[in-house]
Amino acid sequence: MRGSVNLKLPLLYVFLSCFSAWLLPVSSYGDSFAVDIRKAEIILQNDSYVLSADISYELSPRAMDALKNGVPLFWVMQVKVQQQRDYLWNKTVVDRNIRYRIQYHALLNMYRVRNENRGDVFNFSTLSAALDLMSTVRDFRIMDKTEIVSGKDYLAKMKVRLDRDALPLPLRPVAYANPQWYLSSDWYVWPLKK
Repeated sequence: MRGSVNLKLPLLYVFLSCFSAWLLPVSSYGDSFAVDIRKAEIILQNDSYVLSADISYELSPRAMDALKNGVPLFWVMQVKVQQQRDYLWNKTVVDRNIRYRIQYHALLNMYRVRNENRGDVFNFSTLSAALDLMSTVRDFRIMDKTEIVSGKDYLAKMKVRLDRDALPLPLRPVAYANPQWYLSSDWYVWPLKK
């Protein structure tokens, strides 16, 4: 009996050592890049609710390399407004996506940001200037005032993610296997002010 216990402990140690060595690169990558929603609010202007948000983008080395080699990166800002209910799951009133594409053009030596919803295109000489444009969302119309029922409570949610499905086909398997491509914020949740 004692011999089997002594044999199990080294095997457990080897397993845990291998498992922690596998996790170490994942945890060390997490410190160097991220997408974070700093602030978001939806306020009533005239007869519409509009979104304003501040976002921070810290691209991973892999994403920056792909971008510098001409690969467009698509970012999706998902915004939801949900009516809170006591007995059933919350009712989704609005589920909108704001979509941006950022791409580097080597011949022009500039970064181009395109708002896919509106079709607006902006050119920048540096990556930080291009990311600054995507980091600031102001007065984006989310819904009409008539979609809110008086006497009910509502939650607003926002999440930003890199759309890995929009990457070129040969790059997608790598993007799903490598944690440097997991560029997504957590849900930012706040009560909607009526």
